[in-house]
Amino acid sequence: MSDIRKRLRIKEENLQKINNFILEENNPLVNDLIRIIEKNGGVDEINRRAREARKVENLMTRLEVNRSPYFKDLEWLIKQRDKEAFISITNYRRKILGDKIDSMKFDKSFSVTLEISACNFFPWIIEEARRAIKQQDLMPGRFIRVRSMKDQIEADEITAFAAAMQIIGASYVETLDTKGTLPGPDGLPINVHLGGPGTITGYFGGVGMPNDYALKWVEEFLHYYTEYGIQQVLNINTGSVMLGYWLYKLGIDIEFKISVFLGNDNPYSCLWTLMTAKLFSRDDGTSPLIGFNLANSVNNNTIELSAKIRKAFDLEDIVRIEHHITETFKSIVRQPYDRLDELLEIANHVKNISAKHEGGVPEVERTRNHQSDILDYFIMKNDVIKQGLMPKLTLNYLDKHDALNRTAKALTEKGLTFIAARKLHRK
Repeated sequence: MSDIRKRLRIKEENLQKINNFILEENNPLVNDLIRIIEKNGGVDEINRRAREARKVENLMTRLEVNRSPYFKDLEWLIKQRDKEAFISITNYRRKILGDKIDSMKFDKSFSVTLEISACNFFPWIIEEARRAIKQQDLMPGRFIRVRSMKDQIEADEITAFAAAMQIIGASYVETLDTKGTLPGPDGLPINVHLGGPGTITGYFGGVGMPNDYALKWVEEFLHYYTEYGIQQVLNINTGSVMLGYWLYKLGIDIEFKISVFLGNDNPYSCLWTLMTAKLFSRDDGTSPLIGFNLANSVNNNTIELSAKIRKAFDLEDIVRIEHHITETFKSIVRQPYDRLDELLEIANHVKNISAKHEGGVPEVERTRNHQSDILDYFIMKNDVIKQGLMPKLTLNYLDKHDALNRTAKALTEKGLTFIAARKLHRK
């Protein structure tokens, strides 16, 4: 077996050809990207503007000047944080385990990030915080957002959410409008063959980001990066994944999370993704690939093998493997979908993973008049209000919060650890 294995060795001359192609002075793929960077002021200026835009005091000032109702919500959130209204990690463990915690040791090296998706409307995080205080629950350590960026701008929700994440100490991801299922940021259809989320199956035919839209994704990303300080976005196309690697290697401090929609559903596809991340990592070994959402169909063996690849490429502490524990009840997976037991099997030996909650516990979802639906993510706010959906969608979101806390409880009962909102839940 060892003799035939050697045939897989990559020749140095082949790697050299890749380098030669990328560094070729007249390479239009690279030159088009560099032109966008230069149009935005160059690497250093882009990063400087993003750092300024991201400062929480600048975000708060922006909301105050705009007389946003979210300004007072954020002041309330700061006050609750500062007076330690949220349960501490120790007290949470005692709530679950009682005096047993006095004789237990918790290994933080395998902490599971508590992740929720999708927190599409800013008021939801305030409702969630109120519930967490009242019930002595945990707030997520990571939030995913899948909502029209333009729709959010009108209500200052991008600004308010960016501030909230810094206030509570959580990471988050936005989803750009250049993604194939909706008209692009210019209002024009990205692909004439797609009629919106109702024809999302067409997306899986390879028509998510055709032709020059990968570069438009870069332009949109840099706009929100410099204007609002948004550092991390969802990435759903192999072309924009490559451009994300290149942006970072060229010096722009962006990050991205690979979406479940990209379809990494076996160890070999995961090898492809992680291999490219390694090839285009910076000299210090870092990569912009922060979150790696495997497909819903993967099993624990696939996760373990992907973790083995990740470790071999020195990416274990950089790339988080994100796995759905629950999913929206409608329009994406067969129900009941509940992977909690599987998580508990691997959480004690696979590092840097997150437990993503995209739906409520299936037994709870069945009882809802309006069950969580992936297609709800694509409804504009005005239409949500007109259809009287906001209370129902809010309840769907709070069901996800409860599912996340069910996971935290189960991890704790096993003596395992988690990452919740770092600035809210002191040790």
